Amino acid sequence: MASLLTPVKGKLFIDSTRKSTHALDGAYASLLRGHSLDFDDLRAYEYGDQIRDIDWKATARLGSAVVRRSLATRMHTVLFVVDTGLSMAALAHDERPKKDLAILTVGVLGLLALRHGDDFCLVNGDADGVRRREIGRSEAALEHTLRQIDRAVDAASVPSDRDALLSYVARTISRRMIVVVVTDDAPVSDETERLLRRLRVQHDVLWIALHDADPVLAARPAGPSRAASSLDAPAGSASPRVPQRARRDVASHWAIPEFLQGDAELAAELQAADAADAARTRELLRRLEITHVALGAQDEAVAGLLAMLDARSHVRHR
Repeated sequence: MASLLTPVKGKLFIDSTRKSTHALDGAYASLLRGHSLDFDDLRAYEYGDQIRDIDWKATARLGSAVVRRSLATRMHTVLFVVDTGLSMAALAHDERPKKDLAILTVGVLGLLALRHGDDFCLVNGDADGVRRREIGRSEAALEHTLRQIDRAVDAASVPSDRDALLSYVARTISRRMIVVVVTDDAPVSDETERLLRRLRVQHDVLWIALHDADPVLAARPAGPSRAASSLDAPAGSASPRVPQRARRDVASHWAIPEFLQGDAELAAELQAADAADAARTRELLRRLEITHVALGAQDEAVAGLLAMLDARSHVRHR
């Protein structure tokens, strides 16, 4: 099997040479406070604090004991939480396999984690169950992680279950991590919001949504087309390039009638509904202070991820 990491490296190198590399060098801030040269803040002394942490000058100035806190310089663990159910077997907004976009996303962030000196692990699954891969610290381990995602999506036969993935992390992962959720752009439910609030207390959460392609196009294409929202070729098809009449939902296998293609009014209604769902999700993530990005095309994915990390580097973390 050809390497999945090699093309990821190529895309990352090409894109990162077009802009400042500060997003690569400082991809994320420290999650934990500890002893380092990076000052964070002062707070009132509490029982159990070490005497050496007391800032004596500030204590004398304020008249009460305060301790100095700094950012830890310790290694982090990046936990990739990837939906590998049937929704990932569809095609992305650029009408290329959404699975490939997920692999590119994990590959780019995994390479950045390795460059930063961190390790990583993977949790993936669907409605049939959740699987966890051991911690990795090398490019070889990252290659195996990408292959696990690739195999899981290819073998998917049941719907996605995003809440099951988040619940698994909330119940079983006690160590503080950077949790990167890679999912589709389905609307966020009340249960998803509850789980995100719980995860946000313990972990630093990043949310990456992968856009589906449009199920109905405003203009009828002249030739063969490639996929739609939660759509894919019929089972067994080796190519994502399928005739318009074969566009079908990957979960229900319901084929979208060909006569709907080119209905500009219907296409506009569907796009407006998707935009409203995306706006509600963005507002929720903003309230929860969860860094997020929406990706729909492989050619724009690296730039989007670097922009997300750049924006995140200016956010004050707890």
